[in-house]
Amino acid sequence: MNTSARPPLPPFTFETAVQKARMAEDAWNSRDPVKVSLAYTADSVWRNRAEFLRGREAIVEFLTRKWARELEYRLIKEVWAWQDNRIAARFAYEWHDDAGRWFRAYGNENWEFDELGLMRRRIASINDLPISADERLFHWPQGRRPDDHPGLSELGL
Repeated sequence: MNTSARPPLPPFTFETAVQKARMAEDAWNSRDPVKVSLAYTADSVWRNRAEFLRGREAIVEFLTRKWARELEYRLIKEVWAWQDNRIAARFAYEWHDDAGRWFRAYGNENWEFDELGLMRRRIASINDLPISADERLFHWPQGRRPDDHPGLSELGL
């Protein structure tokens, strides 16, 4: 079990909430399920769309399935609100299926962290919008979004 602290730690300020959201974005853009899972408590509870998960093993299995289906995945997260040990974030990500159809997913997440900065609860509501390849807005190379790439607000999303 990973019991190492994952700064920044709660209670969050605007700056540390933004830092936490960017760290989450970077991890998810790595598309490495094990790396992503280490930011969560060993018994973390998730609701992702209509799927309910508990624990890191379930998170790894879920993300492995997700990224096998959601190809060329690129994600941007933005803090919506924060207080104490909670952060509300909104996000959008683009991906295509194995038939080459593109989608932009829009969503909101509610995060709750333990005292070590590990996420113990993640509640995500997500909707997919079919888009054409020329409607894509996320064009950076696979991996971390470059610092100079616009965020959601700058893109009008």
